[in-house]
Amino acid sequence: MIQRIQTLYLVAIVALMVTAIFSPLAYFVAGAEEYKLYAFALEGAQASYSTIYMGIVVALSAVVPLVTIFLFKNRLLQIRLCAVELVLLIGCVAFMAIYYYLGGRMFADLEFNTQGFQIAIIFPVVSLILDYLAMRAIFHDEALVRSLDRIR
Repeated sequence: MIQRIQTLYLVAIVALMVTAIFSPLAYFVAGAEEYKLYAFALEGAQASYSTIYMGIVVALSAVVPLVTIFLFKNRLLQIRLCAVELVLLIGCVAFMAIYYYLGGRMFADLEFNTQGFQIAIIFPVVSLILDYLAMRAIFHDEALVRSLDRIR
């Protein structure tokens, strides 16, 4: 049901999290080399380090709202899946913070190093807000349906 506002929120979450999978989240410049933190790897010119756990959580947080969209007939399950999505998004934020910190520590002993964020690192935070709004809208729909059942 595309006309419901929560569907638009969930589609926006899917779009943001898919973008977060494929775009760089942060960068680290160590000496003459530049490393970029992606969802599944910390990649540089000479070496690549795996961040598979963060990638799995980010991928799951992109799939769950897509599944939630198609369960529009079961609003209580949609509310539960939105709660699961909230936990996954908090996990995404935590993993991104941990890997950013570890990446900074990895290159801290070199003479020249700098690090910074890319725009995609805030996508899980924006998705958290959108997921909360979607959960509220689904709950509002469920309350409306239950109130109409009492009138009959």
